[in-house]
Amino acid sequence: FILGVIPLVVASGAGAASRVSLGTAVLGGMLIATASGVFMIPVFYVIIQGRVERFGAKKGAKAGDSQAPDVSAGPPLADEPA
Repeated sequence: FILGVIPLVVASGAGAASRVSLGTAVLGGMLIATASGVFMIPVFYVIIQGRVERFGAKKGAKAGDSQAPDVSAGPPLADEPA
């Protein structure tokens, strides 16, 4: 979608002024939204995860303690005991 508005930004001919201004606004908005999403989502995740671990530890549960099994390492390999 971002590359699809390039023709609007470089438009020429009749009515080009309105197409260029619309294309510039759409291109800028999409670039800002994409960049902020790429950088802000991981930052919010780290902040929220830190608060969950901190406040979860205050309620008597240690960080990492849960009823669910730890599957972060993946399934055991063939030569590893289960």
